Amino acid sequence: MRKVLAAPLSIHFQKSFLALLLALALAVAFSAQAYAAKYAAIVIDANTGKTLHSSSADAARYPASLTKMMTLYLVFEALSAGKLKKSTKVKFSANAAAKPPTKLGIKKGGSATVETIIMSLVTKSANDSAAAIAEHLGGSEEAFARIMTTKARQLGMTGTVFRNASGLPDGAQHSTARDMARLGIALREHFPQYYGYFAARSFTYGKHRMANHNRLLGRVKGVDGIKTGYTRASGFNLVSSVKVGGRSIVAVVMGGQTGRSRDNQMAELIRTYLPKASTRDGGALIAKGKPAKVIEQQEEFVAAAAIELPKKKAPTPVAKPKLVAEVLQEETEALGYAAEPEAKSLAALDPVKTASTGGSAEIPSGWAVQVGSSPSEKEARGVLAKTSKIAPQIVDASAGYTVTFDKDGTTYHRARFGGFGSKTAAWNACSALKKKKIDCYAVLQ
Repeated sequence: MRKVLAAPLSIHFQKSFLALLLALALAVAFSAQAYAAKYAAIVIDANTGKTLHSSSADAARYPASLTKMMTLYLVFEALSAGKLKKSTKVKFSANAAAKPPTKLGIKKGGSATVETIIMSLVTKSANDSAAAIAEHLGGSEEAFARIMTTKARQLGMTGTVFRNASGLPDGAQHSTARDMARLGIALREHFPQYYGYFAARSFTYGKHRMANHNRLLGRVKGVDGIKTGYTRASGFNLVSSVKVGGRSIVAVVMGGQTGRSRDNQMAELIRTYLPKASTRDGGALIAKGKPAKVIEQQEEFVAAAAIELPKKKAPTPVAKPKLVAEVLQEETEALGYAAEPEAKSLAALDPVKTASTGGSAEIPSGWAVQVGSSPSEKEARGVLAKTSKIAPQIVDASAGYTVTFDKDGTTYHRARFGGFGSKTAAWNACSALKKKKIDCYAVLQ
């Protein structure tokens, strides 16, 4: 009787085991295919500007924490211009303190010096530090991100759009391997007095010692920086600067499958292409461009809807300071945002669907019209409903959405309508709404 039962059980087990093996094989194959689709690389001779190696170097990719290279570029620029000192204290808002790890861990209302922030960005890649310095220099992280993108254009980074200062997931934030190589070269050329920060092997804050995430420092001869990055959507990224015997290269790997494989790929690129680089220095390769217009620190400006004011305490309607209005207008005009790809088109960058790409499907990129702000999402959505009811020919009810921001520890919900193809279209819509006694302003999301 036992033998009769044993045979069917054995066959069932074998079939289940084979099915499991097949599923695992397919999962591994899909994972490898997904990361292969993300992979991009480039090696640039930093003496001549010649491209020594290129693989999908101009394809859009998520930069992850490579974003902090531009944040640091603007910090170095502010230091050079005397707008900051290394000892300047930077306050951490509720928004900055709430950023997810990795982070420095300073609580709301606390502060850190500019030099501490620089070190935490270079080594630990602290997201809270990135947000804090962005708010300090730009007034808000959103405004600072526009300045980052403007600076990218000035440096010749034509395939890059920044939406935040840290590289935390945002479906509309993208770059290319070539652009990141240009940024790496620009940091070396424009700020030699500060570039040495990137070679720091560790950083001690309080009782905590933080090791640099760049594992090639001290492992590969000649590597003197620059930055690592990772999110599930981006894969493992790395920009490396190398100088040996008069030869100099900047190399980029994006979309690595693991940190170790990314590092090994970078080490192989350095081993292969550094000997092919020129020993003749051709001078500066990246033009500096105009100094960034830094917005002075100020409270977040919002326009509450006159048609339905929130019942709870919220920011009152204020006129936008002239400097802010000028910066937003000039920066967006220079960039031509209407021609930028929509966030949804970036879905092809990451065939593996994860929560890491943020809520780009709900919060569209491009021009929008804001009609109110409230600490209650229900009230904010009520403003949207009332606006679309009063002015259905001006705004599309289906294009209404809310987006949050933190002020003094309170989360507010901005009520906005998207779907405008240009700045002019958004401004015209806002003008028409004002004729219907609806306060609003055009904003670049």
